Amino acid sequence: MTLLGRSDSVSLEISSSTRQSSESPDLDLQTLTVSTPVPGAELSLIVPTFNERKNVPELVRLLRNCLGTCSWEVIFVDDDSPDGTADIVREIAQHDHRIRCIQRIGRRGLSSACIEGMLASSSPYLAVMDGDLQHDEQLLLPMLDTLKNGEEDIVVGSRYVSGGGTEGWDNARLHMSRLATWVSRMVLRADLKDPMSGFFMIRREAFAAAERNLSVIGFKILLDLFASSPQPLRFKELPYQFRSRHEGESKLDSRAKWDYGMLLLDKLIGHHVPIRFIAFTLVGSLGVLVHLVVLTFLFKVLLLGFISSQLVATVVAMTTNYAVNNMVTYRDVQLRGWNWLRGWVVFTLTCSVGTVANVGIAAYLFDHRAGWTVAALAGIMVGAVWNYAVTKAYTWRD
Repeated sequence: MTLLGRSDSVSLEISSSTRQSSESPDLDLQTLTVSTPVPGAELSLIVPTFNERKNVPELVRLLRNCLGTCSWEVIFVDDDSPDGTADIVREIAQHDHRIRCIQRIGRRGLSSACIEGMLASSSPYLAVMDGDLQHDEQLLLPMLDTLKNGEEDIVVGSRYVSGGGTEGWDNARLHMSRLATWVSRMVLRADLKDPMSGFFMIRREAFAAAERNLSVIGFKILLDLFASSPQPLRFKELPYQFRSRHEGESKLDSRAKWDYGMLLLDKLIGHHVPIRFIAFTLVGSLGVLVHLVVLTFLFKVLLLGFISSQLVATVVAMTTNYAVNNMVTYRDVQLRGWNWLRGWVVFTLTCSVGTVANVGIAAYLFDHRAGWTVAALAGIMVGAVWNYAVTKAYTWRD
């Protein structure tokens, strides 16, 4: 049969061994004869995007100018941007086969977007860079030359080696970046000066060795790669000047900082306890505080009956827990619209059962002469595990 791709034709001949594969599974399944070879890209650039419509055309222009005769492609992985980023990428791709678009619906996250883009490519060299024009595209060819001519597994664009720097950062952002770099030493197995960099190039085989161990949390994919690799990565850092954002708004917010903390925890203890369970439990602690504040206000200030106050406080606390978990713990599969309301109903019902289990276990242990502290903690743990497991399966369907 004949498969048509781009402007070239490729003929595919199935050998007789293919027809006999069900009877002789050890035989080759098929023999491919390509009449007109079309080499794949040597370098795949992975660009995660969210609301970067205005920056995409300029980034493509810069890449075309700087990469020259290098065989390359750029894969924009867009988290369903409301500004139509995916649409502009597809429009450009109509005139340039090197431009590709992966539009993700119903999932979010920079690290997971980078991983999905890498897995969708077949190039031997993979680069990650932002879509906001802050990374210096002129560094791409030196990165590629370093990997092709050396023994390094990964080359990192660094702001913190000699010759590198940041443009327009205030002292607060500089201090925050350096603090995050210092904290990363807890999980980093390399003397990397800029582990927070989002600009790097890696060999396919080095990525493949780490891909199944990646946490896929937050936005620091480089740190995740170094911490997840079964063998220490051989690396080199090349300096570059981190530029100011061209268009749009920064994605660095409080949730990004939370994600960074969860990534570190996952690398430290994630092989023992699921990181989502830790986040779920921390949010539950917030719910206890909310419950007590609402109960105190209604019962002591407004002088409502205890039962009524307790009921309202419980509903408010459960709703708070649900909303925060939806925004933080399950940010990548966040529920919206009618799904938010459905999720709230399922969450509330599930947690109500968890409360009954909590009280039942605690009462049973207390009646059988366990100390009240032990009984209470056991009840809390049973309720927490129940709530996490069931809401994970039925509320967010993770």
